[in-house]
Amino acid sequence: MESALKLLKNEVLLNDDTLITSKTDLKGKIIYGNLDFIKYGAYSEKEFLGKPHKLVRHPFMPRAAFKLLWSTIEAKREFFAFVCNFSKNGKTYWVFTNVTPSYDENGKVIGYYSVRRRPSKAGIETIIEIYKQLLVIEKEKGLDASVQFVMEYLQQNKIGWNEFIISLQKQAEVGGYR
Repeated sequence: MESALKLLKNEVLLNDDTLITSKTDLKGKIIYGNLDFIKYGAYSEKEFLGKPHKLVRHPFMPRAAFKLLWSTIEAKREFFAFVCNFSKNGKTYWVFTNVTPSYDENGKVIGYYSVRRRPSKAGIETIIEIYKQLLVIEKEKGLDASVQFVMEYLQQNKIGWNEFIISLQKQAEVGGYR
């Protein structure tokens, strides 16, 4: 975890008007990325199309976050999170993300759509501490124990995951993450 934390220092902040968007197929392979996706990820379209979205995943991210993501979107619900990404050129960038299922004309899920914007400073400061704990739990006790920790945290605080994440983002809507 030490090396992952050191990588967080090589950070690029998103502009206030940044809107990183991407689409994936049902397996999480990228089928679309906009110009901001290219800018912050530093991958060309040729390099990322057809590749797993984890291409931009930072090693600091706990696996529990993605287990929660997949269980939520596979249940046809939207998912919000703070995610630390890692660009091709070694830069770190935090995002406030919303992932939703994409449907065909018959209501069948055909993929997923993700929109990412500048996260709040308060949200990142809070989530970093939680993610540190999750990484330790995953290392010592495994993925299931890490997910259990999240679920117990939410239950103790009488809040759902999306509600918790959105509340962190709203704490500093003015000015964002600086």
